[in-house]
Amino acid sequence: MTLLGTGAPEGLPRPDCPCAACASATGDDVRAATALLVDGVLLLDLTPGAAFAAARAGRTLSGVRQVLLSHPQDGPAMEHPAGLPAAGRVPEGRELALLGGHRVRAIAMDSPGSGYEVTGPDGKRLLYLPPGGAPAGLDHPEPYDMVVADVVDRPDALARLRAAGAVDASTDVLAVHLDHDVPPGAELRRRLAAAGARTVPDGTTVVVGEFHAVPDLPRRTLVLGGARSGKSVEAERRLESFPEVLYVATGGGREGDAEWAARVGLHRERRPSSWRTEETCELAPLLTADGPPLLVDCLSLWLTDAMDRVGAWDDATWASGGERALRERMAELVAAVRGTRRTVVAVSNEVGSGVVPATAAGRRFRDELGRLNAAFASECEHVLLVVAGQALTLRG
Repeated sequence: MTLLGTGAPEGLPRPDCPCAACASATGDDVRAATALLVDGVLLLDLTPGAAFAAARAGRTLSGVRQVLLSHPQDGPAMEHPAGLPAAGRVPEGRELALLGGHRVRAIAMDSPGSGYEVTGPDGKRLLYLPPGGAPAGLDHPEPYDMVVADVVDRPDALARLRAAGAVDASTDVLAVHLDHDVPPGAELRRRLAAAGARTVPDGTTVVVGEFHAVPDLPRRTLVLGGARSGKSVEAERRLESFPEVLYVATGGGREGDAEWAARVGLHRERRPSSWRTEETCELAPLLTADGPPLLVDCLSLWLTDAMDRVGAWDDATWASGGERALRERMAELVAAVRGTRRTVVAVSNEVGSGVVPATAAGRRFRDELGRLNAAFASECEHVLLVVAGQALTLRG
């Protein structure tokens, strides 16, 4: 399969768009609208300049026997290359057989457009999804060899496929329909790797069913950042392509606090509906048990609860056993992180870079959170620091 284009319908950079992502889209990051040439006989989506794109990739459209559209073409009329069959769509649920042994089945989508399951003569299976689309239902749960989809805009589509068993660890997931929502280059590759996906430059030819190493999803990730830095959004983004996640809220409900309730509400609204929420500071049992990925938000509130329990705010209590009790509770948590078999993404505040707290209790909290962050990070394969919404990789 040759990817004649991998960009959004308007391409990348978008025409006349002054944004930073478009301005930095140069070289291999320049992308034409997505179009796939399968074995030289099937063209999925007809885009402007398809014949030239094929020529640049060392291919030709002369052998194409079928052209299928995956989504409405709302732009200007396109030049139809001479000799190319008229473009059409396969009705939902119907199957089309091509000369040479390829079979194409239309997949129902939750948005305007059609997904296409393509089975080659060798039995290898490819799923291609339109921009902004996710499957409305799947009745063939066997894993696909390759999925080509809008991973950035619709990570929930990948979550649905994983939940249905249509994507597993052996599936090669390629991101297409790439737009200017994510800075191209390293940041795009980082976000895709977190979803177990990759992207390739326009004109790349890939073999469906051929093994391609994708960066392993880290089992343990710690996301650090200051207030309103975007650390919680980054943590949630790392798990949004998973079909099931347990969100562990360590802050509780804080009855009567309207401002806190509003904060909690905003967090809930942006999380996928398939995620479950548990309000608890008992993290060790969750880390020890089997289950879906955990998102812990956050360790600083967990520490507040732990210090409350041991009376750490009182100097006398702290000196007479509170410090030892807190160390034991922290050690229990760190040991549980080391031994967990679950995927874990934890959030914590990075403190100590600014004003020194005016009270002994405040300074104690700052110091203990620094120790907790360092100990927790030492057990994580991946550690990020989020500053002004930008994720900086510290480890992994």
